[in-house]
Amino acid sequence: MLKIPTALRWMYIDLNSYFASVEQQLQPRLRDRPVAVVPTSGTDSTCAIAASYEAKAFGIKTGTMIYEAKKLCPGLLVVPARHDKYVDFHHQIMTEIDHHIPLTKVCSIDEVACRLIGPEQNKDNAIAIARDIKQGIADNVGLYLKCSIGIAPNHFLAKVAGNLQKPDGLTVLEAHELPGRLLHLSLRDLPGIGRRMEQRLRDVGITNVENFWNLEPKHVRKIWHSVEGERFWYALHGVEVAEPPETKRHTVGHSHVLSPRMRPRSKARMVARRLTVKAVTRMRRLGFYASFYNLYVRFDVRGEPSRWQKYTKLPFAQNNYTFLKALNSLWDDISRVKNSDRIRQISVALYGLVHEDDMMPDMFAALNDPVAREQQKHNRLSLAMDLINKKYGLDTIVVGALPCPMSRYTGSKISFTRIPEKAEFHE
Repeated sequence: MLKIPTALRWMYIDLNSYFASVEQQLQPRLRDRPVAVVPTSGTDSTCAIAASYEAKAFGIKTGTMIYEAKKLCPGLLVVPARHDKYVDFHHQIMTEIDHHIPLTKVCSIDEVACRLIGPEQNKDNAIAIARDIKQGIADNVGLYLKCSIGIAPNHFLAKVAGNLQKPDGLTVLEAHELPGRLLHLSLRDLPGIGRRMEQRLRDVGITNVENFWNLEPKHVRKIWHSVEGERFWYALHGVEVAEPPETKRHTVGHSHVLSPRMRPRSKARMVARRLTVKAVTRMRRLGFYASFYNLYVRFDVRGEPSRWQKYTKLPFAQNNYTFLKALNSLWDDISRVKNSDRIRQISVALYGLVHEDDMMPDMFAALNDPVAREQQKHNRLSLAMDLINKKYGLDTIVVGALPCPMSRYTGSKISFTRIPEKAEFHE
């Protein structure tokens, strides 16, 4: 018989409507109003990347197209994302939480898990810590930054518990309450089950949480086609499941969806240059060399092949000039593609990464040929530019001309799995 831990071992803190809440904290005119945060201003042909709870009341959610959102809520206030502000507030909030309980794992820009140890596992003590965190955030970071907190036997169930009451919730989920308190949830309410996995489960007759709960773990593994299915089943049952090891970095890149006025190919090229320099600068700061440069574009056309991608192999490099030269070569090929006059999205990726600490001696020997000596000169120049831009501000010195203000179009973005470092907003 499966033995489920009974102690309350984890607390999961989930900030509510985080991007929109930060904007409401910073801009009093937005407070208690329906707000949608968008990646690109000046067009309704974009989607909300965050919505305030006042907007959610109208049915607006992440992914809702703005032209649809405005139909649902004519008084909707639309504001462009300011990712640097969200990172700043993230660090303030993490500092505040750390005053009450050590941070075990920062899961995303707006979620953090904390292990409960010793007396903290007592239910009353855990609740008191959670309330102190909420009050501390309100007092020391911002009154409009609310969070939902879940407390449970493991990391997974603490996250589920936090989702049971939003916004500004506090939920304790104990082992003896399983699975009863979960049976009203849909399969999609369980973190890790998306649309495709839900359909895969439905295809084998699993339509609700109770069906899933009563499966054998090996059966779940077969449905998942992976051991991750079995791990998921055990986590749902309250068992502490070890985190998989961190994966090795394979690429450094940046992507951007262009606003309509930046989509003509000549303007899009400048965005591609900025993204390339930004990626190379970040790679250089992380201490990597790359040997491949990949360019992906999506054209602003209908009814025709709308994507193009190509890569080029390079000698190991980490300077701006080598990769801008690669971009120029690939960009010339785009002009020969039908209907390539307008570009909707650009992505650049650097891969074939080797950390400078892992460069083999023969690699360094190769860096002594005439081409490599030229690269070393460019490396020194690129590093000098980094120092100037760090000291005096983004784009104080650049390679070539940039439309103004270019940083508005190519600033760092926050993904579900990665929080940008503050230095990235100066690259």
